[in-house]
Order: sequence, then structure tokens, then C-alpha cells
Amino acid sequence: MNAPNTGGSMVSPPDPSAIQNRLFIGGRFVDAADGATIEVLNPHDNSLITKVAEAKAADVDRAVAAAQAAFPKWRDMAAMDRGRLLLKLADRIEAEQAALGALEALDTGHPFRDTQILDVPRTAVTYRYFGGMADKFEGSVIPVEQGFLNYLLREPLGVVGQVVPWNFPLMFTSWKMAPALAAGNCVVLKPSEITPLSTLRIAELMAEVGFPDGVVNILPGYGRTAGQHLAEHPEVAKIAFTGSTPVGRQVVQASAGNLKKVQLELGGKGANIVFEDANLRAAIGGGAFAIFHNQGQACIAGSRLLLHERIADEFLDGFLALARSIRLGNPLDTATEMGPLTSRLHQERVLNYCGIATEQGGEILAGGAPPQDAALAKGCYVAPTVVRAKPQDRVCQEEVFGPFVTVTTFADEAEALAIANGTDYGLGGGLWTADLSRAHRFARAMKSGMVWINCYKRVNPGSPFGGTGQSGYGREMGFEVMREYTQAKSVWVNVDAQIPPYYPR
Repeated sequence: MNAPNTGGSMVSPPDPSAIQNRLFIGGRFVDAADGATIEVLNPHDNSLITKVAEAKAADVDRAVAAAQAAFPKWRDMAAMDRGRLLLKLADRIEAEQAALGALEALDTGHPFRDTQILDVPRTAVTYRYFGGMADKFEGSVIPVEQGFLNYLLREPLGVVGQVVPWNFPLMFTSWKMAPALAAGNCVVLKPSEITPLSTLRIAELMAEVGFPDGVVNILPGYGRTAGQHLAEHPEVAKIAFTGSTPVGRQVVQASAGNLKKVQLELGGKGANIVFEDANLRAAIGGGAFAIFHNQGQACIAGSRLLLHERIADEFLDGFLALARSIRLGNPLDTATEMGPLTSRLHQERVLNYCGIATEQGGEILAGGAPPQDAALAKGCYVAPTVVRAKPQDRVCQEEVFGPFVTVTTFADEAEALAIANGTDYGLGGGLWTADLSRAHRFARAMKSGMVWINCYKRVNPGSPFGGTGQSGYGREMGFEVMREYTQAKSVWVNVDAQIPPYYPR
């Protein structure tokens, strides 16, 4: 039984009449071309927050045209001036920390305490990082044969389409838009129809700080209509997608028409390995954060706990006690440690995996159902769930994307590595050990784009983020993502007048 949510204070929700709910195209908020709307629900009780305009193909065409028109001026603007706008935006986000945090909590179910210390600050720091990067991303000079100068330019791609999921909508505005804009591209971004509100608020702030019309366009809509058309659009130079692996495959297929550049950040099934010499107190707390933060709705979640058989019982005693103590409740309550899943459909999906676990012989050690608190009955809640399962079970192979962690034991390093690498995914993973040599061995050997040692889920705008295998390709963050949003141009100069042409006369 999870601890009741007591001792906090309620944060005032945003005024519904003040929430932006229209498409942002060409620097203006407009209705959808056909007037269609989408209901946006509060996952705490499934009440209606607002209705937002629903973008379809005609709206995507309008947004791409606006971005195309804005691109030459934005591309040619001094990089320092592009950076200044991103820095101004970062300042505005920080100034509106409480209001943005409340909006994100209302729309997504993230606890307000998390949106205040993680979501909003991470968003601001990412815009600030790439604001500083804009005039510091350099080309290079390449050593070639004597008499010639060869230099490399990095040029923006043009109009970039971006499709992001519902789990971290505010933060993803910065992960996706900040580097694309710093590099000189114009953006058409489709947030999830489930959680579009903070993204539309960012569009308002961008307009207020002076981003030119058409540089950024925001289109809430469904993936099968707006997302599909954006991925297929012949005037879009790149599509950047974050979401599930099956949909990622569809994006690749849709991109083939004009061979647009594709960047995919897809699913994960993170292995979190605890060795016999680990600091168990740290590993228990870190393991809980790895899977229960944001209700486990994270591609990098540590959703597979691999425990050395010598410490498994001791670890589980502490881990289960911690899981059962997590305070579930209204995300606008400052005492809430875990809120609802973001939609009823996703709640049902996660609960279905609890049934799959037991059908395959797994043992539910904690959770496995909605909480019993009557005050939460209308919401999309799932209690923190811990399942003992075998590595080959579906719950150890498929991404559940909820507060759902499997527990498996191992006898030695070879077995731990085989289990860790025994899925199709390769996004993030971690290990807890006092053995420095082992830590580096495993960091090299794990099939993963990111490895955390004695920590988990650390991210920073300077550190590349992305995966391998079915977790996609390309990288967010750092200098790597600036390469993703630019193309290389090689320029050759004959600097020695004595060198004749290839066909002398």
C-alpha cells in the first residue's frame, strides 16, 4: 500500500481561458483549416482541460510554406543574433518557472515538485546551451596536397520536421528546437495531441522575445495525419522523431520520397545492474529513480533490475519498502512523488503487462494494480510495480513504459552481460559497483548508446543522447546534434598560381 499523500499544499492550476489552444503558423496563432479540435484531458481525473486545434495535411502545408519563406533570412542572420534569441527564451522560461511547471503538471501528470526541479530548469539550460553554441560551431580545414586549400562548411538543412511524444513535452521543445534553430534551420514541430499545452506556451514566449515569423511553427495533431504528412512532405529536409520503435519504422518509410535526412530516438529496455560490491543504499535509491521518475514513462528508464544473487534479497527488502512508500496523488500537490500515467489508454496498456507477467510465470512483488485510494479512482494511476521474471519473458523484452520494473538475478559478470545485452534495444543502461576496472569493462561491453556508472538517467545538453539497434540512430545534444542539423560542404581552392589546370594548353 503506497503512503497517502499528506503534508503538501496545492498549486493553483492555470486558468483554462488563458491556455493557448490554437496552431502556431507563420508567427500567428490560427485555427485549423477545417476547424477540427482535440480534447486535452487532465490525467489526474480525466476532466477536460481545453480543446486544441487539430492540424491536418493542409495545416502542415501552410506551416512548411511559412518555414520555407522564413528560412533564407534566418539562415543568413548572424549566428550570434540567433543565439541571443535562444538566450532570451531561456531567461523567459526561468522567469515563468512556476507557471510552466503547473501547466506541465496539469497536462502530463508529472508531479509539480519534479517539473520545478527537473523539467523547467532542464528546458531553460538546454536553450541556453545552444544559444551559446550558435556562434561556436566551427567548420574545419583539411590537410590536402600542396597548393590547395580545402575547407569544410557546416550549412543548415532548411525546413526541419520534428515529431515528439507525450512524456516530456516541455523538455523536448528544447532538445529538438534549440539545436535546429541554433544551426540556422526553420522548424515545424508536431507535439503529441495528448500533451500539447506547454509546447504552445513556448511558442507564445518565442513570439514575445522576437523570433521572426515562420521560423518556428507548432502543430498539435495526430501522428497518422499531421505526423505522416510531415514525414512525407517533399519540402521538408529532415525529420527528427522521438517515440516508439514501430512508428519509427513508419517514419523511415515515409521519408523515402525525397530521401530526407532522418534522426530517430526510439524505445529502450534499460538494464540496471547491481553487483555484490555496490553501495546498496545508493543503488536502491538510484534504481527507484531510474524506473519510477515520471511514472516510468521514459525511454531510458531502468526497467530491468539485474541483481547479483548474493545481495538480491537485501536489495529487494529495501527496494520494495521504498516502492511501497512512494506518495501517489494529484500532481499539483507539492507532496506528490508520483502522479498518474498520461492517458487512460496507456494506463490500460501498463496494467495489461501485469497480466502478461503472471501468465508467463512471473511474480508480482509489489503493485500490479491501480492504487486503492478512492480519491485517485478517476485518474490514470498505476501503483509502483515490481515483478520477478525470467530474462526471456515478454515483460523483460518489451518496453512497458510505466512504473513497472522486472527483477532478475545473476551469478557472475558473464551472465549479467548476456542478460543486459539480451534485448533488441540499446539506448541506456547502468551498473553499480565499487570495482573501477569492472565498471569500465562493462561500459565498453554493454550494447547501449549511454551507460551510467553508480548513477542513472543523468542528462546534460553537452552530452550526446541516443541509442543503437532498435533504439534508433542519430544523437540529441552536444556537438553531435549540431552535426545532425547541418550538412557538410567541402570547398577546394587553388592557392598556387603555378599549378596548372588538369588539361593544360
